[in-house]
Amino acid sequence: MGDVAAAARAAIERTLSDAELEWESPAEGTYVVTLPGTRKLQTTCSLAVGAHSLSVNAFVVRNPDGNHAAVHRWLLERNTKLYGVSYAIDGHGDIYLVGRLPLASVTGEEVDRLLGSVLENADGSFNTLLEMGFADAIRKEYAWRTARGESTRNLDAFTHLTGHEG
Repeated sequence: MGDVAAAARAAIERTLSDAELEWESPAEGTYVVTLPGTRKLQTTCSLAVGAHSLSVNAFVVRNPDGNHAAVHRWLLERNTKLYGVSYAIDGHGDIYLVGRLPLASVTGEEVDRLLGSVLENADGSFNTLLEMGFADAIRKEYAWRTARGESTRNLDAFTHLTGHEG
């Protein structure tokens, strides 16, 4: 089993370095990777090589302020379309992407594919999850900023919620 774990660690390290991603290894077989995004500026993803499998865990968004049933339904429906990971909720209601692969499946191509799936589903779903679970907070933030003459540029994706175009 040690040779399989060593090969998995080597494949992960080579893939992370080749992709020029920001990463660290706080302990042997544990990796913390920063994936750059566009909607969600970055996604922190952890990879852990265990005795028999590689686990992946990435934070997506905190517990929604409201509309929980619709958010959870959306997550479950999306799970049927994901590769290598699934949406999950922790004890606080925070949303993560989680996955597990057998160590024998861990190759450079598979690590790249898995990280791509994490990025696509954390970054790609970010605005949708914010709209569904934090619409009231977005409206309040917009009103607060405009009342003080502050920039609302990072809220531009949500103008349909605030009623203010451009």
